[in-house]
Amino acid sequence: MDGSKVLVIGGLDTARRACDALTRRGHAVVHLPEPTEAGLRTALGPDVGAVAIVVRGDVVALRYALLVEHLRPSIRLVVTVFDRTVADQLVRAIPNCRVTSPADIAVPVLTAACLNDRLAATDTSEPVPPAVAETPEGDANTLIWQHRPSRIRRVARALAGQVRSHDNASQMLLVGLVGLLAALTAEWLMAARVLHQDGPEALYTAARLVSTVGMVENGRAPGWYLVVSSAGMMLTITFAALFTAGIVERSLSVRSAGIIGARTVPRSGHVVVVGLGQVGLRLCLALRRLGVPVVAVERDPQAANLRLAKAARIPVLIAHAEDRSVLDRLRLPKARALAAMGAEELDNVEVAIAALAISPDLRVVLRAGDNDVITETRSLFHIGAVCDISAMTALSVADAVIAENSAAPVGVRSDAALGRCAC
Repeated sequence: MDGSKVLVIGGLDTARRACDALTRRGHAVVHLPEPTEAGLRTALGPDVGAVAIVVRGDVVALRYALLVEHLRPSIRLVVTVFDRTVADQLVRAIPNCRVTSPADIAVPVLTAACLNDRLAATDTSEPVPPAVAETPEGDANTLIWQHRPSRIRRVARALAGQVRSHDNASQMLLVGLVGLLAALTAEWLMAARVLHQDGPEALYTAARLVSTVGMVENGRAPGWYLVVSSAGMMLTITFAALFTAGIVERSLSVRSAGIIGARTVPRSGHVVVVGLGQVGLRLCLALRRLGVPVVAVERDPQAANLRLAKAARIPVLIAHAEDRSVLDRLRLPKARALAAMGAEELDNVEVAIAALAISPDLRVVLRAGDNDVITETRSLFHIGAVCDISAMTALSVADAVIAENSAAPVGVRSDAALGRCAC
């Protein structure tokens, strides 16, 4: 760097950790949690050789980055930004800016933790990531991830997950549909056998009876047939009501999990990702690129990433994951892992405890930081792998500040991402 002093902007715990990491490496650090333009102008003296912006909100980070570039053109600049579109525009506008995303830093470690206890990080930089870095013991080793099943197995797994209810609306819809089809089939067979009608005529008669718009002439049918048909028509009213209610409920509410198609909830070998923020969404995408089935759970029906998850064909349940009935529908005993990626650490612990109560052998991965409650809970019993995203991001920012190449974006294979997942 041109100067020995580093200016760190941001009031997050990640910013404070970045200050500590830079101080341990021999750099003088000035920390401004929420500087004004006048304060920033004063702090950007000639002895400042780099600026790190670690704030909450991409728009706030963009504002500070543009202001720093205006006050000190071409200064070394490191910015944490989640959104990739904002990151690309920022690098284009400020060529001397390095952009790093906490999600891109953490996802390689989180993906590896969901797959195998022996893995340190996955390589998600390729369109189809083939390599997984093995936990280094002495010499660093790599291995090829061989999970992707054959086409026949993928088709069989997809077919097995079709036409399954995952909430009350889908359950009503399926019960109504099955009831209507069963009543239609029964009336069809009776019309063909009792009334001696051919196939098309019997189907037409059965459809009129099930839809309650037709009737059988008394002279053509025995009395018991009329009684059974009458009871069937009364039952079809109930089935039709259930079917209609299910359709209306699914149409009016936010649903990102399907009953049929690619967005059905997987039955086995899947990873349950709780929380559909930037980290949770990118973890889902990384697992899907590795060929691992995934289902997400999000409590907020207005979450911004629901649209992106639907476009990526990721099944999402709108529910509270700490609810045991919700976890029961996710088939946790057959799941590969559960990743609690919520923004609130205590909520992640609650989800992990509820999941382990259902499946004690389940691999659990938690997004957490240095919360004392997390440490105390892990001291009582094993709740899984705890990934400190704040620490990983702080180390990555410190690495980017002192790196020689100031124009390239920070890669996801940063050394800061390795070995930061404590089990």
